[in-house]
Amino acid sequence: MDASPPSSPAPSRVLVTGALGTVGREVLRALATQGIAARAADHSVERARSALGPEAEVAALDFLSPETFQPALDGCDALFLLRPPAISDVQPTLHRLVDVAVTSGVRHIVFLSVAGADTNPRIPHHAVERHLAQSGTQWTLLRPGFFAQNLGGAYLRDIVEDRRIYVPAGRGSVAFVDVRDVAEVAARVFAAPEAHAGKAYTLTGPESLTFLEVAETLTERLGSHVRYQPASVPGYMAHLWRRGLPAAQVLVQTMLHAGLRNGQAEKVDPTLARLLGHPARTLPDYVRDHASLWSRTPAR
Repeated sequence: MDASPPSSPAPSRVLVTGALGTVGREVLRALATQGIAARAADHSVERARSALGPEAEVAALDFLSPETFQPALDGCDALFLLRPPAISDVQPTLHRLVDVAVTSGVRHIVFLSVAGADTNPRIPHHAVERHLAQSGTQWTLLRPGFFAQNLGGAYLRDIVEDRRIYVPAGRGSVAFVDVRDVAEVAARVFAAPEAHAGKAYTLTGPESLTFLEVAETLTERLGSHVRYQPASVPGYMAHLWRRGLPAAQVLVQTMLHAGLRNGQAEKVDPTLARLLGHPARTLPDYVRDHASLWSRTPAR
């Protein structure tokens, strides 16, 4: 009987970038569920410890300060890489971190990209994907579509203050994916890295909804009317600019939303449920679990 080739072991420790963000926090939780040690990276150790608790392992990492890369990576043999929205120049930031990780002995990098990054050179994720392909280490690309959590993040202020969703998506529909499911996939990849090496996974939710249907879901759950107001591209850019977003983030966020008009995010892909081994969460699931986010009552 032929012996099966040994599988690559799970990493001893994963450095998680963007650890205090919506995705990073869920990745930390998912890794803990898998029994995989993680180190949370943030530009402020004090802020990270305050947010995650004194028992969390944290490290200072600032994408604009390359001298922080090596100390943050010491003792880690895997990396969860996430591009901060404010960073558009990936050459001296994400690319350099990848290079340092490879020379430091990191065996596997999971990059949180976006759906369609392989064919869209205008977005920063495309360049990072190409750099990883030439990095000399194992990698896996996660390409989620639009997050259900955008309702509690990018769209939160508009929903709470104006009871509206304001994006330049026209009548386009979106197969919203839940960050919790994406994080679980990331942890599963780290648990069995060899099985996922060199793979790129498009991750969507199980159903496609228009923003009008999303507004109707919120209205039903919250008990107060939420409307969808389609934005023009210039109007949306001006709106984001008034909200104080950096110019690069305004451009990327506008391009991603405008593409929804042409059906760029409407396709439901079965990959997520296959990787999870159970059904993926729906957008109504997310709204049900987080209804308090959109309360008009100020937090005390």
